[in-house]
Amino acid sequence: MTTSELYSKYTKVWIPDPEDVWKSAEITKDYKEGDGVLRLKLEDEMPLEYPIDSKAEQLPFLRNPDILVGENDLTALSYLHEPAVLHNLKVRFLESNAIYTYCGIVLVAINPYEQLPIYGEDVIQAYSGQNMGDMDPHIFAVAEEAYKQMARDEKNQSIIVSGESGAGKTVSAKYAMRYFATVGGSANEANVEEKVLASSPIMEAIGNAKTTRNDNSSRFGKYIQIGFDRQYYIIGANMRTYLLEKSRVVFQAEDERNYHIFYQLCASANRPDFKELNLSSAEDYFYTMQGGDTLIDGVNDAEDFEKTWNAFTLLGVKDAHQMNIYKVIASILHLGNVEIVSERDGDTCAIAKKDEHLNYFCDLLGVEHDQMRHWLCHRKLVTTSETYVKTMSKQHSINARNALAKHIYAQLFNWIVDHINKALYTTSKQHSFIGVLDIYGFETFEVNSFEQFCINYANEKLQQQFNLHVFKLEQEEYMKEEIPWTLIDFSDNQPCIDLIESKLGILDLLDEECKMPKGTDQSWAQKLYDRHSSTQHFQKPRMSNVAFVVIHFADKVEYQCDGFLEKNRDTVHEEQINILKASKYQLVADLFQDEKEPATSNPKTKSSKINVRPLKPAMKTPNKEHKKTVGHQFRNSLHLLMETLNATTPHYVRCIKPNDEKSAFLFDPKRAVQQLRACGVLETIRISAAGYPSRWTYHEFFNRYRVLMTKKNIMLNDKKETCKRLLEIVVKDPDKFQFGRSKIFFRAGQVAYLEKLRADKFRAACMMIQKTVRGWLQRTKYRRMRKAAITLQKHVRGYQARRLVDYLRKTRAVKIFQKQYRMLVVRREYLQIRNAAITIQAYTRGRFVRQVYHELLRQHKASIIQKYVRGWMARKRFCQIRNAVIYLQCCYRRMKARRELKALKIEAKSVEHYKKLTSGMENKVVQLQRKVDDQNKEHKVLTEQLLAVTTAQATEISKLTKELDRCRELQGDENQVTSLQEEIEKLRKELEKSQTERKVLVDTHTKEKAELQQRVLDLEKENTLLKNEKDELNQSIKNESKDLTEKLTHKSAKENELARKELDEERSRYQNLLKEYSRLEQRYDNLREEVTLIKHTPGHRRNPSNQSSLGSDSNYPSISTSEVGDTEDVVQLVEEAGLENAAMDMTIFLKLQKRVRELEQERKSLRAEIERKEAAETKKVNDYNSISDKEQAADLAYDSLKRQELESENKKLKNELNELRKTIADKAIEENPTNDVENAYSVLLDQLRVANEELEVRKEEVLRLRTQIVDAAGQKVVTGRMNNVTEEYKWINSNENTDREDVIEAYNGICETNRLLEAQLQAQIRQHEEEVEGMRTQIEVLKEEMEKQQQVLTQTLQMSPEARIEYNVQQEITRLTNENLDLKELVEKQEKNEKKLKKQLKIHMKKVQELEARNSVQKEPRPELTRQVTVQRKEKEFQGMLEYHKEDESLLIRNLITDLKPQAVSATVPGLPAYILFMCLRHADYVNDDQKVHSLLTSTINGIKKVLKKHNADFDITSFWLSNSCRLLHCLKQYSGDEDFMKQNNTRQNEHSLKNFDLTEYRQVLSDLSIQIYQQMIKVAEGLLQSMIVSAMLENESIQGLSSVKPMGYRKRSSSRVDGDSSYTLEAMLRQLNQLYNTMCEHGLDPEIIQQVFRQLFYIINAVTLNNLLLRKDVCSWSTGMQLRYNISQLEEWLRGKNLHQSGAVKTMEPLIQAAQLLQVKKKTNDDAAAICSMCTALTPQQIVKILNLYTPVNEFEERVTVAFIRNIQSCLQDRNEPPQLLMDFKHMFPVIFPFNPSALSLDTIHIPANLNLTFLNRV
Repeated sequence: MTTSELYSKYTKVWIPDPEDVWKSAEITKDYKEGDGVLRLKLEDEMPLEYPIDSKAEQLPFLRNPDILVGENDLTALSYLHEPAVLHNLKVRFLESNAIYTYCGIVLVAINPYEQLPIYGEDVIQAYSGQNMGDMDPHIFAVAEEAYKQMARDEKNQSIIVSGESGAGKTVSAKYAMRYFATVGGSANEANVEEKVLASSPIMEAIGNAKTTRNDNSSRFGKYIQIGFDRQYYIIGANMRTYLLEKSRVVFQAEDERNYHIFYQLCASANRPDFKELNLSSAEDYFYTMQGGDTLIDGVNDAEDFEKTWNAFTLLGVKDAHQMNIYKVIASILHLGNVEIVSERDGDTCAIAKKDEHLNYFCDLLGVEHDQMRHWLCHRKLVTTSETYVKTMSKQHSINARNALAKHIYAQLFNWIVDHINKALYTTSKQHSFIGVLDIYGFETFEVNSFEQFCINYANEKLQQQFNLHVFKLEQEEYMKEEIPWTLIDFSDNQPCIDLIESKLGILDLLDEECKMPKGTDQSWAQKLYDRHSSTQHFQKPRMSNVAFVVIHFADKVEYQCDGFLEKNRDTVHEEQINILKASKYQLVADLFQDEKEPATSNPKTKSSKINVRPLKPAMKTPNKEHKKTVGHQFRNSLHLLMETLNATTPHYVRCIKPNDEKSAFLFDPKRAVQQLRACGVLETIRISAAGYPSRWTYHEFFNRYRVLMTKKNIMLNDKKETCKRLLEIVVKDPDKFQFGRSKIFFRAGQVAYLEKLRADKFRAACMMIQKTVRGWLQRTKYRRMRKAAITLQKHVRGYQARRLVDYLRKTRAVKIFQKQYRMLVVRREYLQIRNAAITIQAYTRGRFVRQVYHELLRQHKASIIQKYVRGWMARKRFCQIRNAVIYLQCCYRRMKARRELKALKIEAKSVEHYKKLTSGMENKVVQLQRKVDDQNKEHKVLTEQLLAVTTAQATEISKLTKELDRCRELQGDENQVTSLQEEIEKLRKELEKSQTERKVLVDTHTKEKAELQQRVLDLEKENTLLKNEKDELNQSIKNESKDLTEKLTHKSAKENELARKELDEERSRYQNLLKEYSRLEQRYDNLREEVTLIKHTPGHRRNPSNQSSLGSDSNYPSISTSEVGDTEDVVQLVEEAGLENAAMDMTIFLKLQKRVRELEQERKSLRAEIERKEAAETKKVNDYNSISDKEQAADLAYDSLKRQELESENKKLKNELNELRKTIADKAIEENPTNDVENAYSVLLDQLRVANEELEVRKEEVLRLRTQIVDAAGQKVVTGRMNNVTEEYKWINSNENTDREDVIEAYNGICETNRLLEAQLQAQIRQHEEEVEGMRTQIEVLKEEMEKQQQVLTQTLQMSPEARIEYNVQQEITRLTNENLDLKELVEKQEKNEKKLKKQLKIHMKKVQELEARNSVQKEPRPELTRQVTVQRKEKEFQGMLEYHKEDESLLIRNLITDLKPQAVSATVPGLPAYILFMCLRHADYVNDDQKVHSLLTSTINGIKKVLKKHNADFDITSFWLSNSCRLLHCLKQYSGDEDFMKQNNTRQNEHSLKNFDLTEYRQVLSDLSIQIYQQMIKVAEGLLQSMIVSAMLENESIQGLSSVKPMGYRKRSSSRVDGDSSYTLEAMLRQLNQLYNTMCEHGLDPEIIQQVFRQLFYIINAVTLNNLLLRKDVCSWSTGMQLRYNISQLEEWLRGKNLHQSGAVKTMEPLIQAAQLLQVKKKTNDDAAAICSMCTALTPQQIVKILNLYTPVNEFEERVTVAFIRNIQSCLQDRNEPPQLLMDFKHMFPVIFPFNPSALSLDTIHIPANLNLTFLNRV
């Protein structure tokens, strides 16, 4: 490729320009070698002849194609040179408002001088975990790269931020540290990241100041090391500072300020605690008013001071220490105002004794006033023989004062830095660190002094390290691709560094001159001239002998030697320092202590007894602080910094200042080029351009340039060979490219040449297409015009002929019209006059008649109205009187009832009433017992009599039947005739009566009918009138109602919408609080585990962004924290911590008190409910006592309730007994007198006796009731059998055709009944004997207990009172526990007996059914018998309850929740664990065991939480338990007994409702648990989809060949990218969504919840995709919009296929749909802008403008969006009142709603599989 080919016509080049540095021009004539002039045309169409040196042939730089302009990485440019870099930065900064740009490994940051919304938490989350080249350039991308490399490579990292003052170094470093603090937040509660960030305001206050270039300029360098542990959490930090500008303390140039802390103190001088500082306004102090204005626009020094104060507090600096710091700072201000007066012709000076500022200075520092006043004007000279005190001149004294002020401030600065490091220090072992270096950039001013020399020296060292690192990375890239490596020549600045720091270099000669007593700046300069005049990088100015020039890597800098020695020595008078060391304040004394005290003497010398005194007094050793010069210290610290940086992996951030006016988005090319040259960016470009800067993969090259290939050269199977063939044809010079393993490397300019060929190819193709299309269009146009002309001629001729015919026809018709019209006019006039006369006559006659009629009608209506009004008034008066009487009666009765109720309440509250009730209950129980005995005896007698009567009746019935048959045969005929005659007579009489009655009714009917007809006529007339009025009113009402309905509907729609929004916000707020609670609970569990664990497992774990720094500010109540888990946790904490520690924790006791109150309320409510049910049952017993079949069931229910009441009374008595014991024991301890103790003891014994007697009575009653229940059950079985036998016997005897076999069968039935009666009698005899034996054993046991009690009484009377009470209490406790155990055994025995009886009943039922089946074979049974059998069978069927023992609860939870896997119940009913748990809960409710209900529900909820915590990343487990939690919640609602939830139940399901407990609060707890599970499931699903979204939606080619690859920069081939293809396709994401959907469907999750899940997931897909689109310039193109629309259509199709299109998921994708449309629409005219504004309603204005700024054409034929169009869009969008939001909150979660979904399954139809190992559950 020759020069003439490159510099051809229409090629654009760059030429130098004095104002814009570089200017663009276009070649108008092809260049040929040897031409002396290049003909150009500027952008303003002005021609230009650019001269070319024929010898050097320095042609202008070529311009990159427009497609490459605005690239994220400068190394992606084809032509790498200064104008290309400058233009790319300018375009990105001004047009796209992009302040960050990559340049290889360097991030170039341009200060916008405006706050941009690109540093929020959402942006941090967007960059977290992303590769550096995938997102747009950002400081967060560099920080993420450093964090990722530290975690992956386990190597320390460093970020080097450099730039001149005002370029934004401090802000960039601050944002980098903020990113580390957010992403790597501390794992514990130390909040180290907050302390790291808190150091920034402190260092800004004491180290930053306003300069002419920057309002917040850092006047020192700092290197912050942020330490991380093995889990890569922040554990600490350390800070090193470099070269504080101390001269600013005493001098500021015009329009500059001192350090911020001075002005902050002056602004806060009115604080009450600052009175002792004696400060005033900053204008009153010399050290703060030299620069002029002491204020900064937009800065409030008082508010900044509050931030500084809070930062000190956060770092652990107490208020007293802070006051000491502020005293030192205030003393410096007062020192500057000390007035020094000259004396004796200026040789001496003095300070007034009453100088108030000196007094303030001495008081604040706690030093001697006279000594300080003396030594500020004098100095001490020490020689070998003696010491002199010499006076100083005024100027020397002022210099000494300023030196002291600078020294005090420098020492305080170092002290604060040390204490910040102590606050950030950690004892934990540091695994790795990331260092952030915020250091000054290269500086050059009109007057450069010692500070600029040190700064530029540091930049020389950093530039050398930067060059070596870039060189090393380039070499690694070439070696990796196996390309021959040739050494690249780059500028090595080692000679310049040697000039400064080598032996006898500039610094060495400076230190040597400082040691000379009479050394001056001039002598040092002369030595520099003599030594280095021949050095390459050193020059002597022509016009000065006190300056020198150093040729740095960036520029030549002339340094003035004045002040070098003084600043290097940094001398402070030792006497002044000694005064400060003797300060009475410890802080001041510590500031000036020596770093290392010299050893005073040798240990051996101390032990010797001989003291050797020297001949001459020894000289005092000078202060060691002042031995090392500033240059020497700076050189050592710089070497240490370079060692640290060389041991880490560096990352570079170069900050650029765009203009000196501090104007927002104003770009000065001169200043920018100057800084680009100084910061090393252009050096990076030069190194890259020296090799092969442009690099393409074979696949990308093939896709981009396949248009240049011919068909015979394309090999689809081997793209590498195809690329080689193309390059050999297109590029003739083989040195212009190299083939690597995976990439093709090109020299600079080759990509531009290939782009030119590609554009030419496209241009030729476009011309061919245009030629063909234009010819076709012209031919089509001609044919259309010819056809149109012929058609027009035909239609015009026809039209003219039709017009002529029409004219002739119309003239003839007009004449006929005139004739007819004239006749019609005359006839109309005659008829009109005639009709008018007739009408007047008719209206006149009618008017007279109507007047007469209306008069009569009014009179008639008046009489009717009077009649009805009088009747109405009479009735109204009667009703009023009656209502008044009734009201008085009600009031009187209510008053009496209230009095009676009040009396009853007072009586009910009295103790005597309770005693009466208890005594009455005891009597009632005894009476009931007697009544039961009497009834049993009567029952026995009645059964015997019944048997006798039945036998006798049977014999009589047989006799009577025989006689009846005989009588019927004899008297049958006679009786029939007589009976028929009698009946005929009766019928005749009745017929006559009916006829007479009929006549009377007919007469009355005719009369009433006539009256009714007359009445109907009257009513019809009235009805017609009323109808007319009604129609009119209805019409008016309709009109008004329409208006009202429209208004109401509109208003109600608005109110509903607002209510819905408020409800959603409230739901989301509540669910966010639940989420926060679960997060805090998880955090608490993690902390508790970390306390127990000592060793930590290594690994890289990313911390959530707000884990450590954010807390829960919610006060929203949640029942789950108080009802389920926290009570047990609190009790456990109290037991573990002990009583003393627990007493200190008030929160625990508050929770316990709250829980106790709630339990007390529950107990009262349950007791009241039991009493209500007892009353209802007794009422039922009394009402249905006559029905024999239900009497025994009622007695049994009453007995069971009575037993429960007695047991509850027993528990209550025990509790009261314990309380009495405690109170008496406390009183006995407090009051020691024996009389009181004995009295209390006697009271206790009386109460114990009474309680024992009551307990004995209760026990006997319980035993009796239980025995009666068993007897009743047995009797019921026996009587049931007898009834069956007797009914069978009656049925047999009722048959008319009895034979011998029937008689035999009847005899056998009688025998069977006799046997049953005998067996029953024997069973009762045995039972009676057993009862007698049981009573005897009870009597013996009671006797033994009485003897034991007597022995105990005798023993206790001999003990002391305190020991007596303790012993009695212990005895009672043991006795009560034994009784409780006995009661438990009895209960278990009774339960076993009940089970046995149930089994026996089932056996007997089967036998009866078999007997019935046998009988049904012979003869058909009666329907009554079949109905009775079916009823009994239903009562004994499975009732949908599962019984378990209390000790099996843990096994139930383990088998059903903890160890259960979803696969174990996959083939069963969905939600089977929930059904099983609810059936167990139903049984606990059935037996009225509240503790069992509470324990089961609490264990269930805690078990589910434990499983979810263990499998917190398993979607299968989470979905499974969400389904079961919802199903359990639905069951609690469906079977709660609430009518609203039972509408869809069948009768069987209504029978399964809960009977005793209201579990509304537990429904709320389960609802909260379901919300937490839902949120966890969304989090798990989000983790599964997160890595797929960007790749599938934006990067993958769903439509093949649509996207066009552009050149990539260094960051796209960065080493941070993991090897291997980790991209996902849209099909992969759809497969993942299918898997999630199938999993939820398999687990039986409600369809409404599934819809909400996918609505949330699609919102996440939308938010993540849109956020990446907004942060990536490379995907904002037309082709990406096409891909997006196709991908979204595929997602919509998937939703329709799963019937989820109504879930609202598509609506959540609306912002992404509009973003895709925005990428594809036309963006030129004002109409396009209006269309975009009306289309993009779901996007915020910031998002629309951002997409338009990022829009990048992929091909040359696409056009960029102009700045004017974007400004037009912004003006159109100003009316939108939307919050300024750039990125979507992808963590936003919609509030979830769990709609009630009842189950159609009945509980008794559910089968429990054997693999669940639940054999201990019994079906009830």
